[in-house]
Amino acid sequence: MQVKHLLLIAILGLTAACSSSDTVDENLSETELYQQAQNDLDNSSYASAVSKLKALESRFPFGRYAEQAQLNLIFAYYKSMEPEAAKSAAERFIRLHPQDPNVDYAYYLKGLTSFEQDRGIMARFLPLDVTKRDPGAARDSFNEFAQLTSRYPNSRYSADAKERMIYLRNLLAAYEIHVGHYYIKRQAYVAAATRGRYVIENFQETPAVADGLALMIEAYQRLGLTDLAATSLEVLKLNYPESPNLVDGQFVSSEAEADNRSWLSKATLGLLENDAPLPPGETRASQDVIRQYQNAVDEIPEELQPQNQDDDEQAEEEHQQAEANGANRSTWSYMTFGVFD
Repeated sequence: MQVKHLLLIAILGLTAACSSSDTVDENLSETELYQQAQNDLDNSSYASAVSKLKALESRFPFGRYAEQAQLNLIFAYYKSMEPEAAKSAAERFIRLHPQDPNVDYAYYLKGLTSFEQDRGIMARFLPLDVTKRDPGAARDSFNEFAQLTSRYPNSRYSADAKERMIYLRNLLAAYEIHVGHYYIKRQAYVAAATRGRYVIENFQETPAVADGLALMIEAYQRLGLTDLAATSLEVLKLNYPESPNLVDGQFVSSEAEADNRSWLSKATLGLLENDAPLPPGETRASQDVIRQYQNAVDEIPEELQPQNQDDDEQAEEEHQQAEANGANRSTWSYMTFGVFD
């Protein structure tokens, strides 16, 4: 019940923030307008601050507070939970003032906006697993923080950005593992093995590396690639002996084998099972393709098929033998048309 109340309060707060339409006095001077905007920021009245900062920027585009107002506007949009507006304002500031001493703050706010956007409102009140969600905003945030740390390594915001990048990198790696397990469930074992290898190659020193190895082992085993599975298993045992996929030195799959039985077999608990167990790496879909191909071959009209493959081969052999004998005939045989041959 408390969660519902929290959600209701958050929705009402957002609605009030979005519907706020403060009118700005047209007679205010630049200094008065800037001070009122600052007071709104200090009092967490971010929607009102946005209105005043936008008015300040439009009325005094070359004033003494113009650049600071643009920076404050990024922050106000960010706190008002308007991520697209905040990122647009940050990109605009970076484009217009690339040499500004506070441009690193614009980079930081841009990355922070994407970081919070990935979490979402629901994740703040409910125990959701963010590693199973679309990582688009997380990837954007990681790249934006990377720009900040590479261009301004001595910035006061770089240390926090690096900490957040570690978290985001772990999140992106965990997402790849979830996708790999999805492919295992769908019996797309080659795709699952590719995902596991991608994690190992691109997300070293993350907790997901052990899961990537386990994913490759499971996929290789189900494909029947025993040598690759054994090699990956040795690497897992050597580097991650505490992996939950290792029990007494033996590999334990994370996903159960897919049940490919027909609905009739499932309904009768296997009493009317018609299909034999599938070989490793083969699916009912592949069998259907082979069956369709064979049916197409059987439906070829009889006149388009060889009457007897053995007769054709025998006739070909006799023709070749006749040609060989003809090459060895004498001149006398040719002159008498073979009568005295």
